[in-house]
Amino acid sequence: MSVSPNSEYGARPRFWFAVYQLLWHLLLPLAFVRLAWRARHSFAYLHHIPERLGFGYEKPVAKGSIWIHAVSVGETRAAQPLIEAYLARGESILLTHMTLNGRRTGKQLFNKAIAAGQIRQVYLPYDLCWCVEHFLKTFKPKFGLFMETEAWPTVVFRCKEIGLPLFLVNARLSERSARRVNRFGKAGRALFQAFAGILAQTEFDADRYRALGVKNVAITGNMKFDVPLDPHLLSQGKEWQQDLHASKRLMVCAASTRDGEEEIILKAWKDLLLSNVFSVQPLLCLVPRHPERFTEVANQIDAAGFKFRRRSEWVGLPKDSAGLDVILGDSMGEMPLYYSASDLVVMGGSLLPFGGQNLIEACAAGCPVLLGEHTYNFQQAALDAITIGAAKRIKGDLLLGEKIALAESLKGLLLNTAELAKMSQAAKSYSTEHQGATKKILAALDQQNFSLS
Repeated sequence: MSVSPNSEYGARPRFWFAVYQLLWHLLLPLAFVRLAWRARHSFAYLHHIPERLGFGYEKPVAKGSIWIHAVSVGETRAAQPLIEAYLARGESILLTHMTLNGRRTGKQLFNKAIAAGQIRQVYLPYDLCWCVEHFLKTFKPKFGLFMETEAWPTVVFRCKEIGLPLFLVNARLSERSARRVNRFGKAGRALFQAFAGILAQTEFDADRYRALGVKNVAITGNMKFDVPLDPHLLSQGKEWQQDLHASKRLMVCAASTRDGEEEIILKAWKDLLLSNVFSVQPLLCLVPRHPERFTEVANQIDAAGFKFRRRSEWVGLPKDSAGLDVILGDSMGEMPLYYSASDLVVMGGSLLPFGGQNLIEACAAGCPVLLGEHTYNFQQAALDAITIGAAKRIKGDLLLGEKIALAESLKGLLLNTAELAKMSQAAKSYSTEHQGATKKILAALDQQNFSLS
């Protein structure tokens, strides 16, 4: 799957690249303003600023590591099986991120390996030619693996020019994203052609990359099926669920919700509780995707008139939830707990056109999934989960209102515990049957010649 670095295939489009660099230089001050703005929530946004320019690395740099770029939380978790497989082989890893939460997740997952020097964790620099050049000369990785959708033009084209093999792994490309790439014509297609190879999640994704003129495409599956869930958190969640079930109470988790979705969910939840069809009212666990929105969502819950409590206010397992309508999941890294404690999950990002969030983790915890119509980021996974019976689409005409359709779908499932139990078993089967992508990716990469001569 290798391509000669001197080939015109996937060559840097000079005019558009010059325009791109000019825009980056003009907008660079705004990137730092954005970091300063986010520092209102956490001063950690201002840590490691020199790394974002390709400089200021605090420790001696080991050359020849395997470079894995995982932009944020989801990609970092998805990369876990691949990183652990390479560590088991005795390889060293250069792990880069773009977001603070991605870096925090990486440190949480690989703290021992980082402390032992097996993993070096830094920010990927901004996509300016001089930043990228210094970064590549400093670390000189053996080869690079970008997770899922990341394709920074300066990085990708420069790696091709210097003969550094760079692969897009666990790759996905929605129909909408493919249309955006095509708007840039030859320049957009050249970007993906410049990768040494693309290892796609599904046939849908592979076909879209091929339609962009990419020759080196293989289908290896989705590594998110291989990500292990923390057994301690799963056990905690089951304890919580048993406590709820003892009082004949069910819990719904609205997971990884995005801006605007909480309003839909809270209105639907109010309608559901006012319907008086339950002998014991169910409990809602609302978990926003972005931590900086925790306070904003707490204010929305309060304004809606619900009795609620923050997860962070509990010491240990929140067993006593009597009298509460809503729990705000304002903690990081506890999604397996929320999923295993719940009887049903409403997947965030799918109620409004955000493309949907990862339903695979919920299924692995045995939690049935309720999806909105917007699942283009997980197109194949959503279709497969629905086909096997692990997930359902929200019923009803959304033109009449998302909250009405959501409330009716929730009511129908929560009143049918036998159906929920059946979906739970299907969810576990679904997550198990689709494992194995990590082995396929390793095998595909092992076939490559990574000589940098």
